[in-house]
Formats: sequence, C-alpha cells, structure tokens
Amino acid sequence: MDFVFTVCDRAANEECPTWPGQPVSGHWGMPDPVKAEGTGAEKRLAFHQTYGALHNRIMAFSALSFENLDRGSLQKRVDEIGKEPAKQE
Repeated sequence: MDFVFTVCDRAANEECPTWPGQPVSGHWGMPDPVKAEGTGAEKRLAFHQTYGALHNRIMAFSALSFENLDRGSLQKRVDEIGKEPAKQE
C-alpha cells in the first residue's frame, strides 16, 4: 500500500494498525452520517455533505504533483488536506 486514509471521526485518538510497506497515512475524520438525526431530508443532507467533503479531499489529493514531492512533503500535504474545512459542492 502506498497510502492509507482513515475517515472515522473517533479514529484520530485510536492506535491504527501497522500497514505493510509504510504508506503515507492521513486522518481525514468525518462525522458519521449514519448517526445524523432529524427529518429524512436532514439525514440525506448529512450524507450529501460527507460525500461532498470526501470528494473534495480526494480531488485535492489526486491533483498533487506526486513526482515533485518527497515523502515528507507528501505527508505534509496529506495532513493539510485533512485539516481543510469541508467545502460543499
């Protein structure tokens, strides 16, 4: 594996397993939309927001110039992407 991303909101404080190959890893914590409360529309909105935030982070990650980044710089960018506010589409 080259990259590992965790998205569980609570996983940030948990110890993650050792991944083979020492991949670059990032914690992109998101609230669990399954736990959303409210009307059907509010619950659908929670899923839409989570999808949109993950989509934007994946797009930012895939736009990186991997050939121009060393491992440390790549890890820094992965961490920065995970800290960016969840922008909605």
